[in-house]
Amino acid sequence: MITKKHLIYAAFLVLIGFGAIFGNLYYGKIYKTNVLKTGTIYIPTNASFDEVESIVRPFLRRVTGFRWVAKKKKYTQRIKSGKYEIKKGMNNNELVNLLRSGNQTTVKVRFNNQDSLEKLAGRIAQQIEPDSLALLQVMKDEAFWSDNGFSKANALSMYIPNSYEFYWNTSAASFQHKMLKEYKKFWNESRNKKAKKIGLSPAQVITLASIVQKETANIPERKTVAGLYLNRYKNKWPLQADPTVIYALKLKNGMDKEYKQVLYKHLEIDSPYNTYKHNDLPPGPIGMPDISAIDAVLTPSNHDYYFMCASVSDFGKHVFAKTLAQHNVNARKYQRWLAKQGY
Repeated sequence: MITKKHLIYAAFLVLIGFGAIFGNLYYGKIYKTNVLKTGTIYIPTNASFDEVESIVRPFLRRVTGFRWVAKKKKYTQRIKSGKYEIKKGMNNNELVNLLRSGNQTTVKVRFNNQDSLEKLAGRIAQQIEPDSLALLQVMKDEAFWSDNGFSKANALSMYIPNSYEFYWNTSAASFQHKMLKEYKKFWNESRNKKAKKIGLSPAQVITLASIVQKETANIPERKTVAGLYLNRYKNKWPLQADPTVIYALKLKNGMDKEYKQVLYKHLEIDSPYNTYKHNDLPPGPIGMPDISAIDAVLTPSNHDYYFMCASVSDFGKHVFAKTLAQHNVNARKYQRWLAKQGY
């Protein structure tokens, strides 16, 4: 005989059963493994939760549980942009906590060998969130130049090629200010003393270093080349550096145009970058010198060389001369070698 007591007990068991089912369901949504693979996600600035859900969807076994936990934890109202590393085996609670915390992973921003702000902006835009137009806008901010001792001609010299740590969602303006800070850090007391010793400002050092780097890719040779150009500069000789003429031609005809050889007609180009016509240093760098080229100018070799010519026996290096007569001998050897190569 089924009594009232039995009915109550049965109902209680049913409730416990439903409670266990729902409890297990909620527990599973929160704590059951849901991330299928390790990877990197990028959440844009001002992203909506729908955008976030679309970004994480390829990594999840079930997106409904992620959505439910995100709403319960109010992440849908606290979305933080950035680069995040998520790991296989994470549950929804761990994933939402990571994204809600804003504990993003940094990126290593690297750049070198750029010969214009436009190309630099394009390179940086491949590595952090701002696009090249936003970056270029702050890079060309004349008020920023004026406030910090730069100009249109030497603005590129503020960017010292290296590897720098940034958050992916760093704004264009924040990137600019970080680069200024790094520039000032680079020009420490030691480097400033060395620049003063050779009679150049930091901006002039970078300009000369850009010529040295274009002249030789052979790093051990750079101190010799730097010493040669400083000999010419201090004695008020024109530098007569072919890379400056090439840069002047590129400014005139397009930065992407290539010139394999400097011809006599090229030496007549009317440009402050033509160091065959002007005794002074160019108004700014003709490229982005790396640290080895900058330090080569700051610690040049002490010698009496005034002339250099490409070596015909040691490819990639140069032969140096103290007199024009010695240089002409070297130059004739090089011209004969070029003729044999069909140039």
